Amino acid sequence: MSLSPLRDFVTALGRLLDERPPEPRILDEGGALLARLVARDDWLPDWLAVPDPARYQQFLLHADSTERFSVVSFVWGPGQATPVHDHTVWGLIGMLRGAEYSQPYTLDTQGRPHESGPPVRLEPGQVEHVSPTVGDVHRVRNAYDDRVSISIHVYGANIGGVHRHTYPPEGPPKAFVSGYSNTALPNLWDRSRP
Repeated sequence: MSLSPLRDFVTALGRLLDERPPEPRILDEGGALLARLVARDDWLPDWLAVPDPARYQQFLLHADSTERFSVVSFVWGPGQATPVHDHTVWGLIGMLRGAEYSQPYTLDTQGRPHESGPPVRLEPGQVEHVSPTVGDVHRVRNAYDDRVSISIHVYGANIGGVHRHTYPPEGPPKAFVSGYSNTALPNLWDRSRP
């Protein structure tokens, strides 16, 4: 197993962000880079793909040193789902293994969530984006009740430290900081490994 596809993605996205592009370009070109990464399923180490029986896992794969972006593997056990939540920054979601549904929401004047259109199903190799400018509130769930699904998420910040919100049906919004499921990171920059 080689981390070079992930390393190449991180390097290419960093170069793109060095240009300080507008958000639509980040979503478009960054999405194309992520689509290339999730087009193959031979690079994610097994220990960053382990489900938890109680809740989905959010493993940090890379955090940019200036917190311009972070890369996370989301590991969905059978039937697992998030609450309705926001991100407050741009994000890209690429499906690596299995499938997931992303249900978009809008908020009413009291901050209560309401489904907005049909859920979007992501299959391996497909990419979706979120952001406060294009739609930032959604609920994500594993499309399968009998197997694990894994998606790779990229955010325009160190998402594990961002103050965000969940939106319970009864309201009001609740603040949270997600953190990460892992405490150790893979060394992407070890050139002695392929």
